[in-house]
Amino acid sequence: MRIFRVFSLLVGFGLAVAGGVSLLAYLNLLTAGYDFVTYLRFISTRIELYMVIIGAIIITLSIYWPTHRKK
Repeated sequence: MRIFRVFSLLVGFGLAVAGGVSLLAYLNLLTAGYDFVTYLRFISTRIELYMVIIGAIIITLSIYWPTHRKK
């Protein structure tokens, strides 16, 4: 069971990093003349935003989900 938690932590971390790096790369739209509201509308339609959110949820669950150990 412990290996599943480590695996889910790594998967969540990978999703969060991949999505976060892409969202940071999209910040270049601000230098191209777009305003911040347009940027927020644009990233709300991208899959990378959902990758960050899902990755953060998986990380949180893998860390804080209670374990039932046999004594």
